Parts: sequence; structure tokens; C-alpha cells
Amino acid sequence: MPHIKLDPELPGILGLFAFRPETARPLGELAEVLLRGPSTLGRGERELIAAVVSAGNECFFCASAHGAVAAVQLDGGMAVVDAARQDPGTAPVSAKLKALLRIAALVRADGRAVDDEAVDAAKTAGASELEIHDTVLIAAAFCMFNRYVDGLATLAPREPRGYAEHARKIVEGGYRAAPERT
Repeated sequence: MPHIKLDPELPGILGLFAFRPETARPLGELAEVLLRGPSTLGRGERELIAAVVSAGNECFFCASAHGAVAAVQLDGGMAVVDAARQDPGTAPVSAKLKALLRIAALVRADGRAVDDEAVDAAKTAGASELEIHDTVLIAAAFCMFNRYVDGLATLAPREPRGYAEHARKIVEGGYRAAPERT
């Protein structure tokens, strides 16, 4: 049960966005820029970073929602997402994305844990400084999003079908759209 009165038809962050639209706008814009804006990382790759960080933080809603969005946009779909959430080092993704997922995991644990070795490994695997920057920012932002969603005990449906429908809406319309009942 949520700690504050939220629309029971709007799970996770959607309920929080409807509760306080003034904060929803900049948070939605941040997600839009990080996950869908211009980048040399694909949208699916960026969503995968968000999903892996969220899974590591045990945020069921965000891990499920962003895992579904990543799956729609990655070759291999949900099998790739599941493999990356279990062990990013053995997931069927590029060496560059593995190195970036490692950096994201370090940020998730403690931003100060990101060291020269992890950054050098990412650069050696082909990651640009912008990609490293964006990975750190995605991971840091999703730590915040995860704590926002879980800190207010939002609803997190267990049915994967709803997340797949939400993923379709995100892929088509982005994160700036107003929350809709699912």
C-alpha cells in the first residue's frame, strides 16, 4: 500500500507523476534526454542500463518497466535483458556495453567506486567519454528514480503484460507524455 494517496490505476512512477505534475515535468524531461535523446548509445542500450541498475536496486517497477522498454528495442529481446540483469559480464551484448554496465553497477553501489580501471576498460572496449558520462548519469538518475518509487511504496503490478503495453507507449511517444491509466 502506498504511503501517500495515489491513483490506484497508475502504478510506479506514473502515480507519482500524476500526484505532483510540477516535479513530473523535469523528471520526465530528464528521462527523455537520457534514454531517448541524441546519443551514440542506442535507446535499447540505455534502457538496459536503467533496467540493470533498477534490478540491482531491487526496484521491481523500474526494473520491469525499463526492462520491457529495452526488450522492445534490443535484438534478442527479453532474453538479453534477463541475461544482463543476472550477470552483465556474460550477457550477449557488446564488450563496450558490458564495460558500461560494469560502470553503472559501480555507480549503483557507490559513485566513488568508479575507478580508473573501470573507465579504462570501457575506453578500451570502444566507449567514448560521452558514453561513459551518460552511463554514470543514467545510473545515478535511476538510483534516484528507484528510491522515489520505492520510498513511497508505489504499486508495482506483477503481470508482465502491463509493462509490455507501457513499453510500446514509451517507444512510440517517449517520457514527456502525461501518465495514462493502464
